Amino acid sequence: MWLKITRHQRTPFTIRHFSRVSPPPPACGETVIRVSNNITHLGHPKAGPKPRQLLSLPPFPPHPLPGKNVSPDSHITAISWMKYYIADVAGYVIQSHFNKGLVKMESHDSEKQGQAKVAKKIKHNAIMKTGCRIYVPVSVAESRISKRFDTIPSATLCPNADEIKYLQRLVIYKDPALLVLNKPPKVPVKGNLPVHNSMDGLAAAALCYDYDEGPKLVHRLDRESSGITLMGRSKESISHLHWLFSDINRTKSSFKAGNDACYQRYWALVIGTPKENEGLIRAPLTKVVLNGGKAERVMLAYGYGLEASQEAVTEYRVLGPTISGCSWIELRPLTNHKHQIRVHCAEALGTPIVGDYKYGWFVHSRWKQMPRADYDPVTGEPYKMRRPDGLDVQKGSVLSKVPLLHLHCRELVVPNVAKHLKVNKATSSKPDVLRIVAPMPTHMKISWNLMSSYLV
Repeated sequence: MWLKITRHQRTPFTIRHFSRVSPPPPACGETVIRVSNNITHLGHPKAGPKPRQLLSLPPFPPHPLPGKNVSPDSHITAISWMKYYIADVAGYVIQSHFNKGLVKMESHDSEKQGQAKVAKKIKHNAIMKTGCRIYVPVSVAESRISKRFDTIPSATLCPNADEIKYLQRLVIYKDPALLVLNKPPKVPVKGNLPVHNSMDGLAAAALCYDYDEGPKLVHRLDRESSGITLMGRSKESISHLHWLFSDINRTKSSFKAGNDACYQRYWALVIGTPKENEGLIRAPLTKVVLNGGKAERVMLAYGYGLEASQEAVTEYRVLGPTISGCSWIELRPLTNHKHQIRVHCAEALGTPIVGDYKYGWFVHSRWKQMPRADYDPVTGEPYKMRRPDGLDVQKGSVLSKVPLLHLHCRELVVPNVAKHLKVNKATSSKPDVLRIVAPMPTHMKISWNLMSSYLV
């Protein structure tokens, strides 16, 4: 009885006496009694779940979502917004993150009232409001990496049956007016005499389907970059798409309200991190001819006292934290110029894209491709990169000695041209605006999985 009283009714001035029967309580609250192999000992408490790297979704827009038929009075839930934005992730994966309580939402109302921003856990049926931002672990977009890498078709204008099947697997959307491909890296888009395995030549030979002529390119991507490549299947659709993507009619079109009916979004892995998490880059570009006309380079006009020849505007947003000296960013070009995104990242932001040796050679030469100490800005704990098994899986990723270009055209929002031109009656039931999402290539998936490691 005396022992029980002294343990529960002790005061700061009480002299504590202990016997051999009852050991003293732990001197510090951090130790607990543990039992292992029928032996009792004092140890530290079990560590709780470690914080995870968070992927920031863009603020919920006030206008209707492009490519989604929703009545104005209906509400968009949190899981619907996540499935819409991360369209290349399976629905059960997103649902599992909600079930585990890993999805948080930051309300926009607290910012107006002057309160500190606090991200709270939400359920899948939470109603999204304008300006609300969702945070989800980066692991939601992880994917299994196959050791079979993307192959490039042989240099021939007459592809065989296997090459035709390979090209048809690249098609991610097809209607009577449009054809959308997910271009792999290292495949040129526009061909010439010495280049035969270009996307336009191969598509004209293998992707005619039931048309007499093959599709024609509407916009181009760099040879080293990957992602969505848009093609028109008829003369009317080609001319209409060229008009939509032209910079002259970009602000005059009544069919594109606020540039929200026709745009592209890119994902890129850059060396370093921008000073601001999001912003707008307004940096005019100019072309400089080198080596007697044999090569050319795009540069910022105002930084070198050159006359601006092209007005270039790009929106950017940081997706997550900085890991091993690199960070993922999302870019939306508002003008279409050659190497616009690469120059804006390298020279305007000071963060060149991984694998861009033309505009970021100096930074690449100083960048050490090995794990380094990076710390979470909130908890202060260090990150650690996970290395995949096998050297062949590291091909082209950030672990490679010579990484491939980490620039991917992930999302395309374009008006439903087939419905607008009334090509087919079956297209009348489809939405007025189409949204296509293309998964990342293999080398970028490896880098994503590496960068989405848990905290140490």
